Amino acid sequence: MEKSYLDELSELLKWVSPRLASAYKLEFKNVFGAVGGYVDDNIFISYGKFGVALRLPPKILKDLFDKPGVKHLKYFPKGHVKKEYVVLPKRMLEDKKQFKKLVDKSVKYALAL
Repeated sequence: MEKSYLDELSELLKWVSPRLASAYKLEFKNVFGAVGGYVDDNIFISYGKFGVALRLPPKILKDLFDKPGVKHLKYFPKGHVKKEYVVLPKRMLEDKKQFKKLVDKSVKYALAL
């Protein structure tokens, strides 16, 4: 597992959702060279050279893909698109209120699967 990805993802989640680790079993695992964040054994976030990707329900994904800079997640350049994930641009990650809402929705969605 890439230590810098792990450290950065851990810090990012502490910043937007400091109680996440106490509310759920929070784990980090290697996912195709990136780091995946899991709550109660369900992946909800991924972080790697592509940036930060959240697993979200279709309606939220549709709305996000209409915004500039939002991309589909592909772990490899010629790999397939991960349809339940959205890669967020830096400006959305820096907006703590918006990013927290998206993380909360991602956690809720992952737990419902």
